[in-house]
Amino acid sequence: MIKVKAFACIAILSACLYQSCSPKITNANNSERSNASGGSKVAIESWLTKGDQSALLQQQPTIYFSNSKSAGPTITVDPNQTYQTIDGFGYSLTGGSAYVINRLDPDVKTKLLHELFGNGDNSIGVSYLRISIGASDLDATVFSYDDIPTGATDVNLDHFSLDHDRTNLIPLLKEILSVNPSIKILGSPWSPPVWMKDNGSTKGGSLLPKYYDVYAQYFVKYVQQMKAEGIIIDAITPQNEPLHPGNNPSMLMLAEQERDFIKNSLGPAFKTAGIATKIIVYDHNLDRPDYPLTILNDPQAAQFVDGSAFHLYAGDVDALSKVHDAYPMKNVYFTEQWTGSKDSFEGDLKWHVKNVIIGTMRNWCRIALEWNLASDPDYNPHTPGGCTECKGALTIGDAIKRNESYYIIAHASKFVPPGSVRIASNVEGALYNVAFKTPSGKTVLIVENDGDANTAFNIAFNGRIAGISLPGGSVATYVW
Repeated sequence: MIKVKAFACIAILSACLYQSCSPKITNANNSERSNASGGSKVAIESWLTKGDQSALLQQQPTIYFSNSKSAGPTITVDPNQTYQTIDGFGYSLTGGSAYVINRLDPDVKTKLLHELFGNGDNSIGVSYLRISIGASDLDATVFSYDDIPTGATDVNLDHFSLDHDRTNLIPLLKEILSVNPSIKILGSPWSPPVWMKDNGSTKGGSLLPKYYDVYAQYFVKYVQQMKAEGIIIDAITPQNEPLHPGNNPSMLMLAEQERDFIKNSLGPAFKTAGIATKIIVYDHNLDRPDYPLTILNDPQAAQFVDGSAFHLYAGDVDALSKVHDAYPMKNVYFTEQWTGSKDSFEGDLKWHVKNVIIGTMRNWCRIALEWNLASDPDYNPHTPGGCTECKGALTIGDAIKRNESYYIIAHASKFVPPGSVRIASNVEGALYNVAFKTPSGKTVLIVENDGDANTAFNIAFNGRIAGISLPGGSVATYVW
């Protein structure tokens, strides 16, 4: 992973036993309550996380809409102005994440999976996962699904096997699907088998053109065999971080190479095999919107492409709208952002909610994903040369610790289910925000106070108004 320079603080860690310290979080209900005169007041339920960790997804006293305006700026939520539909919020379930979760006591693991992926009062409703096709750098070892002796080739893919993932990833995915059968899964490769590459290495190099068709069939086999395991791959990207060949594993895939691979090999192979899995291009930083546009500018390639995926280790989140505006019928997705071992809780909470949650949603993304779901206290496992500082949303050792990434995603995933639609809201000063209408008809507003001081403000909705205050460096989700 590429370090975000803005994160330079020392991490604030607070371990707690799962059984005694799992968050007490409840769902909003009863949006209207009678007042003394026999009418009704619309209730706003809210959940707060403070940068100093004195409140962690903590439900607050109920607020009511009235007809009087308080001091401070006003965030007006307009349900009549709609934008994109949301597919979900979540994490990357790396091989390492699966390994550390599977080491838990079975009863503790079951309870944790319901907390993460269920829809109950004490669940955070994670609805989207990204997994690696073969190893990522957060697996203990590097592997592909067709590893053969050096110098050999396997153009018929006779040795293709998912066996490396049958120990941890596949069994855990099946358990997750038993909790949330509708969860969507995106697959991304870090590297193809080394015999397909021009440098014969797991690190760097490029896919040899003579193996484009073979590699396309590799994806076909992957989707088909995962389906045979009961795991539907909703979408794939052809290459994780194609402009970062220095990771282990990794591969350089220039925009023109990815365009030609999709146009001539992957797209036709999926079409011939009757595979409905979406093809999403790029999967890298927002400083290079020219990369996905190079592919989308080619009609023959674009016919196979659902949209583009992005990370934010470089660039500006507004670049998402540039890609969307150029091709509004193609979707945009946000697929990765890491939190590091040397970063502070408050710094990460503010930056990630402002950019990864609010920024991506205000710029047309259908998903927002943080990086690895779980790691051990030493940020393992990882490959030789892989990320040594990637902090999971969970740290799993003798206890389960919920880190900042857990709360960053939970402030959206718990309240904004798939099928929700983003609606209009204005940004006032340092009160960054985004609003949604859920399939059940609720309105959700996520607000991040990017300043240091407590800020009083109003929420205006359909002619009613409510006065609220939010501490500096804090995040709140409001539901009515």
